[in-house]
Amino acid sequence: MFRFVPNRTPCGQTRREFLWQVGGGFAGLALIDLLNAAETTTSPLAARPAHFPAKAKHCVFLFMNGGPSQVDTFDPKPALARHDGEPYTGDAKVGSNGRPIGHLMKSPFEFTRHGKSGLEISSLFPNTAQHADDLCVIRSMHADTAAHASGCLQMNTGSIFIGRPSVGAWLSYGLGTSNENLPSFVVMTDPRGGPIGSASNWSAGYMPAAYQGTLFRSVGSPLLDLATPQGTTERTQRRSLDLLKALNDEHFKLRPEDTELAARIESYELAFRMQTEAAEVVDLSDETASTRVMYGIDEPITADFGRKCLITRRLIERGVRYIQLYSGGGHIENTWDGHTDCITNHKTHAAETDKPIGALITDLKRVGLWDETLLVWGGEFGRTPTSEGVGKPGRDHDWHGFSMWLAGAGVKGGQVIGATDDLGFKAVEERCHVSDLHATILHLMGLDHTRLSYRHLSLDQRLTGVEERHVVTKALSDPSTITT
Repeated sequence: MFRFVPNRTPCGQTRREFLWQVGGGFAGLALIDLLNAAETTTSPLAARPAHFPAKAKHCVFLFMNGGPSQVDTFDPKPALARHDGEPYTGDAKVGSNGRPIGHLMKSPFEFTRHGKSGLEISSLFPNTAQHADDLCVIRSMHADTAAHASGCLQMNTGSIFIGRPSVGAWLSYGLGTSNENLPSFVVMTDPRGGPIGSASNWSAGYMPAAYQGTLFRSVGSPLLDLATPQGTTERTQRRSLDLLKALNDEHFKLRPEDTELAARIESYELAFRMQTEAAEVVDLSDETASTRVMYGIDEPITADFGRKCLITRRLIERGVRYIQLYSGGGHIENTWDGHTDCITNHKTHAAETDKPIGALITDLKRVGLWDETLLVWGGEFGRTPTSEGVGKPGRDHDWHGFSMWLAGAGVKGGQVIGATDDLGFKAVEERCHVSDLHATILHLMGLDHTRLSYRHLSLDQRLTGVEERHVVTKALSDPSTITT
């Protein structure tokens, strides 16, 4: 009887057997990819779902370090003009650090209405005013401290004490990152110096170090010690990192709760990937001449903040979650801290920032990122409606009532929320504590401030603390996202 004997290949299999096994192997490639993806989710910065759908995917905090005056920027007070030069007779008897309250002092800057909304904005901000219908100005902000260091800390971390995670750290922890080659949280300070309190303002506090802000420079190498050491090839560096990662992974398997080690492993890999990506972000050579003009990059007064704002747009395009830009560094007149001469001080710092901020808003709209980016503008507190003495045009710190604005994704623009008293000293209507602002920022990013917590010292810690805080519902373009 004739029997068919398959013609076998040199590997000992028929062609049909070989093709069947190879086909099965292709399915295995998908499995390998899935397993590799599962392994990468151990990263502390792995993307995580929001608590609820939200428009905002990125947040930019334009921090006016030193405390801009509300009565000279976004809170016009006709009563100040009527009582200019008169002694202040209100409740406050002494200013910060024992400074005299002085006399009432009108604003030297004209307020005019802008946009369809008729939002009143000072002449300090002609470019920002062009976007009046996008701004939601909160005139009833208040804080708990009169000191710059603790004020910056509270605005950035929710607490006047060092050691708490910053807003950017909470967003990185709650949402992870949507990019692989750049940090989730980037900070750019003023060339004249950083805020009082320095890195504690962008710290991860008691969270893993992976969530802390990464300090970027707007000129030259964006990060110190980022370049590959001379004489080291990329292949050699990659092999060294692979060996280091293998050793760390073995160590980590025995200590799965060691979040600091997980963050350190991730930081080595991120630094390697950033060597190319970060350098490209700050290289503006591919930007058009008209873009450079719009941001004021080639003008001495706007060059620094203009570069930072343009780099911000480029960081957002690459998926960076939270970016903080500082205007003003060091102390007193190098910041918005206009004790000596608030008029000259504010003219200077507004001129440095207004054009770049207006350009950033315009540019985000142009590239289609406006509807997914939240902007926050303000400082650690405001300034008094009084001078620091007769004939002295300086203003003291005012933490009882000041102005900030929100704009962009999820924000209802062209409106004012809250009010200070007739003189602009204290928030009296729809008062908004710094922690209420934080609750609102988190909400606009899709996070419920009461649910976003981190276990530390056997307590579920929150950015907004243990006191009852509320989202500023009126600031939302869709208030229905608030659940009761």
